[in-house]
Amino acid sequence: MNGKYMYIALSALLGVLCALVTFFPFFMLMIIYMYLLYQYKRFSKEQIALLVVIFTLSLLIGMRGERMNHSLIPESTTAFTLEYIENPKIDGDLLQVEIKEKFHNENLLLRYKLKSENEKINLQNKNFFSRVCRVSGSLKKPAMAKNPNGFDYRNYLSNKRIHWILEINENPLQHCTSIPPSLLVTLKQFRFTGTRYLIDHFPIEIASLSAALIFGDRSLLNPGLLGNYQRTGIVHLLAISGLHVSLLIGVVFYLGLWVGITRQWMTNVLLVAIPVYVILTGSSPSVIRAGLMIFLVLLTTKWKNRLKLLPIDAICLAFIIFLFIDPLVIFDVGFQLSFSVSTAIILSAGLIISIYQHSLLRMLVTSVISQLAAFPFLLYHYFELSLVGIIANMLYIPLFSFVYLPGVYFLFVVQLLFSNTPIILVNSFLKIISFFNGVIDYAAKIPFGSFIAGRPNLILLIVEIIIIFAVFCNWEEITSSKGKRHLILLGILLFSLQMELKRFNPYGEVTMIDVGQGDSILIQLPFHKGTILIDTGGTMQYHVEEWRQRANPFEVGKDVVVPFLKGKGVTNIDKLILTHGDIDHIGGSFSILEEIKVKQILIPSVIAPSETELDIIKIAKKKGIPVIKVAAGDHWNIDEFEFFILSPERNFAGERNSGSIAFVSSLGGRNWFFGGDLDQEGEEKIIKRYPQITIDVLKAGHHGSKTSSAELFIHQVKPKTVLISAGEKNRFGHPHQEVLERLKKVNATIYRTDLQGAITYRFYKQKGTFSTFLP
Repeated sequence: MNGKYMYIALSALLGVLCALVTFFPFFMLMIIYMYLLYQYKRFSKEQIALLVVIFTLSLLIGMRGERMNHSLIPESTTAFTLEYIENPKIDGDLLQVEIKEKFHNENLLLRYKLKSENEKINLQNKNFFSRVCRVSGSLKKPAMAKNPNGFDYRNYLSNKRIHWILEINENPLQHCTSIPPSLLVTLKQFRFTGTRYLIDHFPIEIASLSAALIFGDRSLLNPGLLGNYQRTGIVHLLAISGLHVSLLIGVVFYLGLWVGITRQWMTNVLLVAIPVYVILTGSSPSVIRAGLMIFLVLLTTKWKNRLKLLPIDAICLAFIIFLFIDPLVIFDVGFQLSFSVSTAIILSAGLIISIYQHSLLRMLVTSVISQLAAFPFLLYHYFELSLVGIIANMLYIPLFSFVYLPGVYFLFVVQLLFSNTPIILVNSFLKIISFFNGVIDYAAKIPFGSFIAGRPNLILLIVEIIIIFAVFCNWEEITSSKGKRHLILLGILLFSLQMELKRFNPYGEVTMIDVGQGDSILIQLPFHKGTILIDTGGTMQYHVEEWRQRANPFEVGKDVVVPFLKGKGVTNIDKLILTHGDIDHIGGSFSILEEIKVKQILIPSVIAPSETELDIIKIAKKKGIPVIKVAAGDHWNIDEFEFFILSPERNFAGERNSGSIAFVSSLGGRNWFFGGDLDQEGEEKIIKRYPQITIDVLKAGHHGSKTSSAELFIHQVKPKTVLISAGEKNRFGHPHQEVLERLKKVNATIYRTDLQGAITYRFYKQKGTFSTFLP
């Protein structure tokens, strides 16, 4: 079976995908796969039967995994007996920790809002392990995604078999008794102690890097730095992976031989040490994958007369074992990236990488192979691919392998042995870290440093994987002119496919994005003719004590609107319309301007712009973006689509909401009215100035507040459909019941983001349909 475990692994993968994603397409792929192996690879009937057995077994394991993945705890439960099974994470005034509820033997996520800075300091230094505690609290469902391509926290936790968030109001260690620690808990305690030791004895720059590379804990890293690593495509280096594990195991193995221990004894020691090391470093998918592979390779070394295993066989066996133990891991992005990149490098080592003789060229080729293997998964999860990642990997892989990794271990061991690390060593290492952090910060800000294509659908994802497979096949024939031509054409196709499909898309869309208590609407015209964003949502920032501040606070522009736009493949916004100066409408603009190219900004022609508007104008001026003040009578056309501004009058001097930009347009055979937070006074002015106005779709003013959507206005325009953007259970009580009654009187169909999430109107020529993200 040497070299054929890959075929078994693919059968196992298709079985799990049939069970957990969708049955028919992957079942058909399995049939085609079997036929190709039988017809072209000359697989025997016995070998085909084995693959069918593996497929069926994987299908059943996947179905069982999905069937068992539900909660047994009643929502009304308020008293809990629990055991802490992970280290707590404290961010600002929020403590979160994974727990096991003892009665139902089910994992939960516990949340506690810290009450004082002293309590925070005390809990940061507490060991939560080896305790059984009694707490009172309430169970809450994790938040769902409410926008297309949004992060679904509920689904994320469900794949980790966590279905409830337990919110408590008292200290989580108040009513506890000690229990004897198991071996697993002892190792987790050691990990916690080691991380705290690093924090106590090194500057935070060294401590955070050391915690990531020694113990697999990235929670100490600065969010901005982590974002830079993500944008430049080298964030995988901060996770303990096969490279790190191999280097460490190799060093330990040869140190053992150097002091006189036999190879057989060192092999036995490492076979025991690897599972321990996997637990100590956090048991992430990349660590488990690397640990399993090395464990299997060491076994073949130990039993070389009875067991032979190629590197590709080792990774495929590790993959199969992983899936059989936990089929839901298939949804973990770390699992997907770790196995896809490692498999691509192993398969390419003898067929592609070996073609190149120069070491720098080999590094470049390996980096390209890694990026290609990660391509579909990065687009699916993050909607973009770093174009500087290939060069960044060439620089930072040697940096991590030969400077960072040996450096953090050396400083850690010196500190442990002598209880004092020479300051010259600490300062020298700190300067190296600071310099290369600066380099990565610069690289992350390079214009056009990312390829944003959006999230591919399932069919497009499969097509891209097939193209990448064809790229690798043709790369093997690169020595021929035909192979070079095919390789270039396939590369162009891979990077242009999604972008070009937009240009031929005859459908247009209007989407009211769920930004909570705020407004943001995206208009995408057919055939990629134009993209307009009306408002950006925004998050009110309140002053809090320093100890309460989160490392990476939620901001709707950064965390909702930008991911939504990137998921749609939006790289340019032709017009950013900021209806008025309220934070909940334009606060997210700063993130938009940082991440997305904006060609033009429209703001209302008012005498006194808000401070936020003035800040946006300053940033736009630095970026060379035209800012145009618009008023009633202004209009513009994009092909056959016309946009006409109704309000405010030029140099408006009244109340801010009344000065909102209000405009109309015909999209998909319907007349649309967009009016920001336009109040009743502004609405009355419009119907007096334009008494013949008709509206099919009304974006309700001020989130459905009774200060907007006046009865006279609603009675005259008689909208057939009304869109209301409001935050779920918002403190203002929007939309107001009085407004809802007015709208019901004219038989309008009402869509609400607080109840239905994002609302999309998809149209073709003069017809279209509404759909909601939540049922």
